[in-house]
Amino acid sequence: MRANRVRGSEAVEAGSGTTGPPGAGPAVVVLLTSAMAFSMMQLFVIGAFGPRLVGELRISTTVLGLTTTAGFGAAALLSPLAGRLVDRAGPRRCLVALLVLTAVSLGLIGAAPGTVVLLLAVALGGVPQALANPATNKVILAAFPAERRPGVTGLKQSGVQCGAFVAGLPLSLLAAGVGWRGAVWAAAGAAAVAALWAARALPSDPAAPARGPGAASSPHGVTRRLACFSLLLGCGIASVNTYLALFGSQRLGLAPTTAAALVAVLGVAGIAGRVGWSRVAGRPGRAEALPALLAAGAVGAALLLAAALWLHPLVWLAAVAVGSFAVSANAVSMVVVMRRAAPGRAGQDSALVSAGFFAGFAVGPPLFGALASAAGYGTGWLLAAAEFAMAAVVAVPLMPRRAGARDA
Repeated sequence: MRANRVRGSEAVEAGSGTTGPPGAGPAVVVLLTSAMAFSMMQLFVIGAFGPRLVGELRISTTVLGLTTTAGFGAAALLSPLAGRLVDRAGPRRCLVALLVLTAVSLGLIGAAPGTVVLLLAVALGGVPQALANPATNKVILAAFPAERRPGVTGLKQSGVQCGAFVAGLPLSLLAAGVGWRGAVWAAAGAAAVAALWAARALPSDPAAPARGPGAASSPHGVTRRLACFSLLLGCGIASVNTYLALFGSQRLGLAPTTAAALVAVLGVAGIAGRVGWSRVAGRPGRAEALPALLAAGAVGAALLLAAALWLHPLVWLAAVAVGSFAVSANAVSMVVVMRRAAPGRAGQDSALVSAGFFAGFAVGPPLFGALASAAGYGTGWLLAAAEFAMAAVVAVPLMPRRAGARDA
């Protein structure tokens, strides 16, 4: 079934009105969620198949860790260019390219004979990461009326956690039967099928807008502030994602399977939080207030992780809190971007905020690892709490004044 046609215009892209297209069908929502899941699939499969990769390819755990830096580093560097590309080439072309490049990246990982090809494949996978938020946000602005955009944004942002779940369970079970390479190639095939789906489901992109003062303007203060917020938020989230299971195993005495379940709990809470808080952000006066509040909640989550050193069951509550607050804040920041983007700049503004988030993912874990090795996990979790606290401070000026809380 073909999805409803997406009618884009620069006026709609401003996101300032309550009118808009009647809204695309559920197929478009599923497509956008799938695109977000595939955009980071190469990193998810490496995380899920890490032990197999280390054993078969004979690479060190240090090199395995460099894959995260390669992927997110490439995405952070390429995001500004990707945003401009989406604004000029159109979201349909970029979504198809995203899925094709994901298929190529996964295919290379499945065929990798050693370290060099593996790192090159993950770096190539940084391009889909960079394209994901600008392209999907542009589709939402063009295809859905203003009142539906926050909810759809939360659903499509939850695709990232869905991708982690798919890599961690269905693909891992498939790998037990056909090997890890076969499982990765199956994911590559699924990405190729999704590319064909996107090409058929979305209409042709409109002609590129003429370059003028609006299109050439620099990002406004809200976008720059959200990029800084996302950098600090990403540092903390990436540290928790990377070290939570290891913390549970090494310091709390959890069995490896139980420790891995901590990450699953965090992921499920992140899915629910992104969907729920994005819907709340759709209410008048709420979107700009939420980033600071959610980051403040993330501070409490990081402190719970530190307290778990003395009261071990707190680690489960902390995992839920990180997913509910920290992970969800990223989805809400995308809602704010789409509400505040100037005409013709939705892709570029989304990309700038994404670049900050990806940079945080590249920088945060090495900082945490060095500090935790020198002073212990408790100090590392305090660093994460400090990063979340600084993010909250950065986001405070976004909060609307009481007298002006009504949305424009």
